Amino acid sequence: MIIPPDKLSPEVLAAVIEEFVLREGTEYGAADIDLSTKIAQVKQQLADGSALLVYSELYESVNIMPADQFNAGTHE
Repeated sequence: MIIPPDKLSPEVLAAVIEEFVLREGTEYGAADIDLSTKIAQVKQQLADGSALLVYSELYESVNIMPADQFNAGTHE
């Protein structure tokens, strides 16, 4: 299920984004990017719709994923 970012309080949204960017395996670039920049990038992606907040009933968790992956059906 997709969760619109504006349905979460700013504090909860910030916590979800921070947990996401601090996760193992989310660093793919050759250069290090500071935490505040990563958070800003994810917030922008959520705002412009290129990333989605997705709730998994199976795992009872929220994840952030690229919109094209969700729309392609790889969210299952």
